[in-house]
This record gives sequence, structure tokens and C-alpha cells, in this order.
Amino acid sequence: MWLGIFAGVTLIAIFAIVFLMRGALRFGFCKKLYERNKPLGILSSIWPIVICLPFLFVGFVAFVIAFIHLFFFWVLTDLTVFIIRKLAKKGSAKRYINGFIAISLTVIYLTYGWIMAHNVIQTDYDIKTDKSLGKESFRVVAIADLHSGITLDGDDFLEECKRINALKPDIVVVCGDFVDDDTSREDMIKSCEALGTLDTKYGVFFVYGNHDRGYFRNGAFSTEELYYHLSKNKVKVLSDETVAINDNMYIIGREDASRKDRKTAQTLMQGIDPSKFVIMLDHQPTDYDAIAKGSPDLVISGHTHGGHIFPAGQIGMLMGANDFLYGLEKQGNTSFIVTSGISGWAIPFKTLTVSEFVVIDIEN
Repeated sequence: MWLGIFAGVTLIAIFAIVFLMRGALRFGFCKKLYERNKPLGILSSIWPIVICLPFLFVGFVAFVIAFIHLFFFWVLTDLTVFIIRKLAKKGSAKRYINGFIAISLTVIYLTYGWIMAHNVIQTDYDIKTDKSLGKESFRVVAIADLHSGITLDGDDFLEECKRINALKPDIVVVCGDFVDDDTSREDMIKSCEALGTLDTKYGVFFVYGNHDRGYFRNGAFSTEELYYHLSKNKVKVLSDETVAINDNMYIIGREDASRKDRKTAQTLMQGIDPSKFVIMLDHQPTDYDAIAKGSPDLVISGHTHGGHIFPAGQIGMLMGANDFLYGLEKQGNTSFIVTSGISGWAIPFKTLTVSEFVVIDIEN
């Protein structure tokens, strides 16, 4: 399967390169140079690719994203101009400006995406319950998908923790992908120390995401070191565990869906007093039907990044990768909340989504 995907992506990349080079040759300076010296003209036509190269300083994935968007907007511009001129019954334009339009759209769109990825907002939810909370309301702040070092390094994350402290949360929950394969050891430690500065009434709780244990770990640190620094900063790591927060509330931390030996939601719910309010942390928003049968009151997830780059999230939903993309959904007695995350993996842009931490006020 992966070989097929790689082959497909390679063919698309070749087509995109050829398309952009052909488009570049329609510009006056490239066209004239090509007419005088074909090899130099062809060489000059790579400038649409060259203008994407600065993104390599951010990362290879950022370069690919910029290149894909330039290709997409160029195709869209060519198609739109072609249709308009056909409807207007006009011939070819004397000057080819489609490329300039495509470049402008790419710059505007990715600048917007950069701002959305780097500007963290607060998103609020109110959850009503008939169960006793022991108080009028209970405040949960949820963080997911920091992927430390992408748009927020350890020092930046500390500033976000100061904002969270000002909200006086009862608990803070970290719903996975706190680090990833590109996180440096220094950022991992600083991010854990930032969690240690959180001032809560009942503590900080953490569940692993699919990236936290590493796909292609760069060797900067091990999962055991991550656990050590989380625990050192008084963060409670939950791995298929259920703990009582107080006399009225339980919190369940599920192992990530990538762990085939993880316990079922129903198993984790066994033995819990049904009169108590139950919060479940589950990094990937999947298995909703089975979870709803167990009837936890609130399930908090991340993983999707709210779609991150349009239309990646929508494609993932169509493929059945996730049960929900973003926001609040209710099934039976269970409220499901999926956050778009405080950052995201590898791509320093977010389009049609936000970077956020979530404030959930549970009230009678």
C-alpha cells in the first residue's frame, strides 16, 4: 500500500513540476530567453519552485505544502481565466498574469495559515450535568497536540501555561502528542517543566498520543525520559487507568488507539459508581459508538488538529480515520469534545482551523 501511495505522490509531484515550469515559460522574460537559448530558457522556468525554497529553512514538509498550494492556485487561476475568456468569447491575453495571481493567492493564504497556527486562542464549552459535582461548577482546561518545537517551543509553551493559570482550572488535561519525532530534548524538558508551573486544585493528567512514543525517534530522548520528566513535574500519566479526582468525579486515561492491546472503554468503566461524573481522555476521536455504550459523561480528544490543512481533515473523515473532526458532539449521555490542538505536527500553517486550548466548564 505504502509503495503505491509513494508512487502516486511521486507522479503527482512530477506533473506539478512540469506544469509550473510550463506556466513559467509563458512569462515574457522566460519566453524570450527560451526563444534565444532553449536550455537557459528551461533552466529559468524553475523559478516557481525556487520561490518555495525558503520554506526549507522551516522544514521539508513546509516546503512541500507551499509547493502544493502554489500548484493548486496556479491550476485554479488558469482554469478560471480560461472559462471567463471562453464565456466572454475572447482570445488569449497579450500578457500572462495568471502566475502572478497564483503567487499572490498562495502568499495570502499561507500567511493567513501561518497566523492561525501561531496565534493560540481560548475556546470555551459549557457542559450541563445532573450529577453532583460537590460545587456549582468544575473547570477543565484541555491541551492537545503541542508537538513541542513546531510552532511553540518550551519557552512559548510556558507563556501559554501562564494564561491557563489565570483561568484557575480545577484540572488540566493533556490529550496526547505532547512531543513528536522532531522535538529536541531541551524542548521536551522545558515543556514538561511548563506543565509543572500549572496551578490546579486537583492536578494535571496526561495520556499518550500516537507521536509521543515516536515513529522514527531522532534519538533526542526516550519514552522513559518523557515519562520521567512528566512525573518529576507532578503530571499524572494515565495508561488505561482510572483514578478518582475527588469524591464526585473520575478521570479515565486511555492508551492511544495505535496500541492494539489497549483496554476497551467498557472495561475501563467497570466498577465506577454511575452516579459519579466521568471524564475520559482518548487522544484519537475514534470508537465513539463503543465509548457511548459505556456512558462516560465527557470524552476529550485531539489528534485531528481540526483538519489542519484543508481538505486533509475532510478526507480523513471520508476515509473513516476519525469519528469526529472538531468541536462538540453528543451521543446518548456522552459529550465528545475534539480540540484542534495548541499546535500541530510538522506543518506550521493551519487553514480553516485554529490553534487553541479548551476551557470546559461543567455545571449543574
